[in-house]
Amino acid sequence: MKSKWIAIAFVGAASLGLSGCVVNVGDEASDRLDGSHWAKVQDDNREKLTRLNLGMDREQVLALMGTADFSEAYLQDGKEMQVLFYRTQRNHGDGKTTKDECTPIILSNHSLVGWGEAAYAKF
Repeated sequence: MKSKWIAIAFVGAASLGLSGCVVNVGDEASDRLDGSHWAKVQDDNREKLTRLNLGMDREQVLALMGTADFSEAYLQDGKEMQVLFYRTQRNHGDGKTTKDECTPIILSNHSLVGWGEAAYAKF
């Protein structure tokens, strides 16, 4: 019985000692500070843009590009328009993504009709 209490005491002490242990696999905070995280996101998004094809449906675009940083939706001449914005360049060193740091992707009735500033200005 005494050895049972010793074992319980040991396990309890060990668990208290281990509760402060942290395993740090990556340092995301430093990535954000030095820009390497955002640089990778931007590079990845620019590479994905090269694989877009006009006429792709909304699901194909989202499967390729992932979640947009910003989005807009509106009706234009009876067509459902959606604009997805993906970060592709850094303009401000404030750690926040703004639309002027993004490339717009334009969907009309759930079909890709263009991307980039010229396409956005047209629609």
